[in-house]
Amino acid sequence: MSNSMRDQVSLYPIKDRENKVKESDLARVHNNQSSFNDFIDSLPSILKVIDLKEFVSRYYKAVIEKKLVSIGMGAHVIKTGISTLLIDAMKKGYINHIAMNGAGPIHDFELAWQGQTSEDVARGLEDGTFGMIRETGDFIHSALEKFGSDGYGQAIGRSIIEEDLPFSRISVLAQAYKLGIPVTVHAAIGTDIIYQHPAANGRNLGEASMKDFDIFTSLLPGLHDGGVFMNFGSAVIIPEVFLKALTVARNVTKKPYKFSTANFDMTLHYRPSFNVLSRPVSKGDGFHFTGHHEIMLPLLFAMLQEKISQ
Repeated sequence: MSNSMRDQVSLYPIKDRENKVKESDLARVHNNQSSFNDFIDSLPSILKVIDLKEFVSRYYKAVIEKKLVSIGMGAHVIKTGISTLLIDAMKKGYINHIAMNGAGPIHDFELAWQGQTSEDVARGLEDGTFGMIRETGDFIHSALEKFGSDGYGQAIGRSIIEEDLPFSRISVLAQAYKLGIPVTVHAAIGTDIIYQHPAANGRNLGEASMKDFDIFTSLLPGLHDGGVFMNFGSAVIIPEVFLKALTVARNVTKKPYKFSTANFDMTLHYRPSFNVLSRPVSKGDGFHFTGHHEIMLPLLFAMLQEKISQ
């Protein structure tokens, strides 16, 4: 005869238990003749689907109420083919500021110059040719020399337009310049291939990036009471810059508060977790979505577009 403590446990009927998953929450089979909205509705009402729908609702509200929608991004977003969607979102009023790290303008310029970007790093590292491209460094440093006092992002965008580069239509910086939408570039000296270039000038780089920090800071009060800040794939630079710019904005204006943040990346890193999702906001207003940019960002913009079109 068993003397186990299991013989003494108290059991209760399953009907008395609270459950997290119900039949009504399950995914529905999507009819391929249905609309995109039907597809979204067919997703299971569980975990990140709930979060994504809630965040899209906040994004939608920010757009409708003309609050600041600011996006911080790593250069990988450009390399995964999202430039065209960012440009479309800017044209439609779904984005009114973009913050890039220093690699962003490199890939953006190369797309504008030749419709191609992203070299094989491992191969170039073997023979010392990695990053040793003439045109990229020449163009960016020349632009900063001429227009850097207006800001890093504006200098590159303006130069792409004025020199009428053949693929300027797919340049985020060029199209933002035409639209009058600020793109700020936050450089970390030594992290990008243009610092290897003979024309690199620390004074120009520092002045232009400092100007962009001031622009970023001046915009952030617009997040107050319903704005949105999103970080797309920057693990260190943008989360750190955002936190400092936010501190300046709150110190001077006592704003912004009551806004939502989201982080979209292939994994959750320390700085986005604290500097984007928890420290700047309260009451659970930070959302993280794990996934590849080339899947998650088109989904985000499509969901927003569908909601606005209804």
